[in-house]
Amino acid sequence: MMKQESLFSEDNKKSTPLASRIRPKALDEFVGQQHLLGSGKVLRDIIENDQVSSLIFWGPPGVGKTTLAEIIARKTESTFINLSAVNSGIKEIKQMMKEAESRRDFGEKTIIFIDEIHRFNKAQQDAFLPYVENGSIILIGATTENPSFEVNAALLSRSKVFVLKLLETEDIVNLLKTAIAHPDGFGDKKIDITKQALTAIAKFANGDARSALNTLEMAVLNSEETAEGIAITEDQLQQLITRTSLLYDKNGEEHYNIISALHKSMRNSDVDAAIYWLSRMLESGEDPIYIARRLLRFASEDIGLADARALSITTDVFQACRFIGMPECDVHLTEAVIYLSLAPKSNAVYTARLQARKDVKESINEPVPLQIRNAPTNLMKELDYGKDYQYSHQQEEKLTTMKTMPPSLEGREYYLPTDQGHEKKFKERLDYIKAWHQEYDNKDRD
Repeated sequence: MMKQESLFSEDNKKSTPLASRIRPKALDEFVGQQHLLGSGKVLRDIIENDQVSSLIFWGPPGVGKTTLAEIIARKTESTFINLSAVNSGIKEIKQMMKEAESRRDFGEKTIIFIDEIHRFNKAQQDAFLPYVENGSIILIGATTENPSFEVNAALLSRSKVFVLKLLETEDIVNLLKTAIAHPDGFGDKKIDITKQALTAIAKFANGDARSALNTLEMAVLNSEETAEGIAITEDQLQQLITRTSLLYDKNGEEHYNIISALHKSMRNSDVDAAIYWLSRMLESGEDPIYIARRLLRFASEDIGLADARALSITTDVFQACRFIGMPECDVHLTEAVIYLSLAPKSNAVYTARLQARKDVKESINEPVPLQIRNAPTNLMKELDYGKDYQYSHQQEEKLTTMKTMPPSLEGREYYLPTDQGHEKKFKERLDYIKAWHQEYDNKDRD
């Protein structure tokens, strides 16, 4: 259920994880986020002046969202309540809000902290609104997902959003040094570890303080303790940091950020960047079929008829991914990404579709011109269905002066081919057709 914590207890048990034992209790102990907490920065001023209103902390895991919320509660002498989306139903939330209102009547503040607020459904989020509005609670939400998509608009509009960043390598190294010397960390032991090893742990953590501290703790616990202390060897450390944990949520914003990076790198013909972003997705466990589908889209949207082979090659790769799957199809996907990156680019096909769609939506439902309607019955023929139809195959140029566009849209041009790659041939053909119509359509009218 909901967990209510006292932030003024010094009960740090050695059985709890290192990250929890040495959790900072004041702003001056907090590591990183200087763009928010540096001297004169807005969030620091809000906290120090006790002007905290409802907040949303948006950032990747392990950058201090929970710690910062606890520091705010301690600094403002507020009751701190940590809610879980799994165990916090509407009934439980309303009961907790009533208790917060009672505390407010006695001049006490209540901070409701919601970790992973994006996991709360709309009804759960709506339950907080009245109490945020009347000042019964200060709500602090933490999320790894874009709050624009995951937090109700009404709640979001009543909160200040602060973006927390991945920690710098040097910040994490300093944090590890603190953990080694901290009385609730390993201050009672002699830890022999090099600066190079600390840097390796920090880089492995990829900006995540919790991950770095967990790695250090594992290294200490798995090293032999002698009279001289605990020596953490390079071999022991390598067993713990052989693979970096990649930030990638297949259902979240980072998923879309990285597929966007792949798409835009290929569009920019930056083949090396495209291979890198593809590899990020594959190493993070992305479905190769999803990637292949996006490559199929790219082949028509950004290359089109500048290189018609792009679509067929990408289709072949899509089929290969379906046949053999990962890990074997990684090479096929890389081949497609290289081809698409280096192919000539044209968005003429994509633009044609957008412009035509715009006309379809904005114009009335234009009737099909009579001359190009089918006339399978006598009644249709009597109504002039198919009258004056011209069969292009009977003409030497395979062209006719017959109009096939609705009269109100006559003269509209959607496909505007470029000079890129093979599309130049399509442009030459289209220019010839336009010139032919300009000559013979006028004659036909005369």
